[in-house]
Amino acid sequence: MTIIYQLITVGIILLVAWNLFREKRLAEQMAAALVLIPLILRALMIR
Repeated sequence: MTIIYQLITVGIILLVAWNLFREKRLAEQMAAALVLIPLILRALMIR
């Protein structure tokens, strides 16, 4: 069950990272970066 959770989280991380690099506006890039931080921590099972 944990592996499925991590795979879903990594999939969301990839989508948000793709949006981060595709976006032109700095404010949108910063918002995506702020979303990525807790997702990466969850994928690594830190929190």
